[in-house]
Amino acid sequence: MAYDGTSLDTINNLKSENGSSWDAINPEHVQRMRMQNRFRTGLEIAQYTADIMREDMAAYDADSSQYTQSLGCWHGFIGQQKMIAIKKHFGTTKRKYLYLSGWMIAALRSEFGPLPDQSMHEKTSVPALIEELYTFLRQADARELGGLFRELDAASDAATRSRVQSKIDNYETHVVPIISDIDAGFGNPEATYLLAKKMIEAGACALQIENQVSDEKQCGHQDGKVTVPHEDFLQKIRACRHAFLELGIDNGIIVARTDSLGAGLTKQIAVTKEPGDLGDQYNSFLDCDEVTLDTMGNGDVVIKQDGKLMRPKRLPSNLFQFKEGTGVDRCVLDSITSLQNGADMIWIETEKPHIGQIGEMINRVKQTVPNAKLVYNNSPSFNWTLNFRQQVYDTWQEDGVDVSAYERANLMSVDYDETDLSIAADEKIKTFQADAARDAGIFHHLITLPTYHTAALSTDN
Repeated sequence: MAYDGTSLDTINNLKSENGSSWDAINPEHVQRMRMQNRFRTGLEIAQYTADIMREDMAAYDADSSQYTQSLGCWHGFIGQQKMIAIKKHFGTTKRKYLYLSGWMIAALRSEFGPLPDQSMHEKTSVPALIEELYTFLRQADARELGGLFRELDAASDAATRSRVQSKIDNYETHVVPIISDIDAGFGNPEATYLLAKKMIEAGACALQIENQVSDEKQCGHQDGKVTVPHEDFLQKIRACRHAFLELGIDNGIIVARTDSLGAGLTKQIAVTKEPGDLGDQYNSFLDCDEVTLDTMGNGDVVIKQDGKLMRPKRLPSNLFQFKEGTGVDRCVLDSITSLQNGADMIWIETEKPHIGQIGEMINRVKQTVPNAKLVYNNSPSFNWTLNFRQQVYDTWQEDGVDVSAYERANLMSVDYDETDLSIAADEKIKTFQADAARDAGIFHHLITLPTYHTAALSTDN
């Protein structure tokens, strides 16, 4: 048997070379121990899981039903039990990942105590959780394989021994890809690079980074989000790529998240050298008033646009305001720009789970980047029941179906729970992931913090 690629003859020869002092060493046990400790370093895990994720991305490109999923896990034991349960109930870990959420680290893993999702927790807690998760997943392997080895030793006939040996030879590890949240990079590009290295060394094969300002970072579903110009964000994408390349994980995955749909502010005006360049496109979304030298105020910041002198609207906080209704266009430009400059996938943070809304944006992106793929947050922050009841109501109304029995403003009423509208909405929730994978380019569906909620719920119950 060659559990880890090392033949028994090789280990026997190693024992012989060391003479009688190794007489007590059992080569078969050494071989088994090596299989139980298949992954010796975080970089081995990062390479193994990057390969898996790339294979899954190719499979999805060929067939959208091959989408992937993950649940956020805030402790190694939680991640371990999740993957053990998945293997038990599904018979495989294929296309099932883990997600590491900055929200959960802020809430549950910071030495400052529970914090909001604003990147105020210690940055080192991120790679520490990655390492912890993989320690527990490797332990799950060791435990399950140990049971199989004992079963093999106890086998009383050839048929039983052959059956158990087959399980060992075809053993599937609990080690799966982790999509790891690096927030907005925790500082400048160099700080992003240094943290990315630590995360990769701990085993991360996929880094998710967002285009918010590091020191103004907000939860994706909160107001007051502030984005940065594209070139600032691209420097951090490149920092992540350099970290992967330096450590030899050439196919590491970068997920670029845009928060522009819900972000109405920017911290700075983009640098632009000529009309139509990336900086000029970013600045075109700024909410501006035309001014002259005579109407300018003391200390005003002005830019030249289309031959006119324009004054961006600046808040007392020194943040600049975007025009209303530009979120979708900004998301599309963000996504295209990121994919053209080193990102492998995009994440568009939305305020509701609406396939039509997501699909509209991804289809515009695909006009420029045909194989664009999305990672999507199936957030518990959404009121899924209300959102889908409203969507069914609106669709029925557009299609001429009589909706007079329903009051749109009161669709959460228990009076509607057993109605045709409620049943139709529940069915759409059940099929959302498959439908969105097919119609909205979503390769990976994640839920950021379900194990946080389930831990609280199980305790309460």
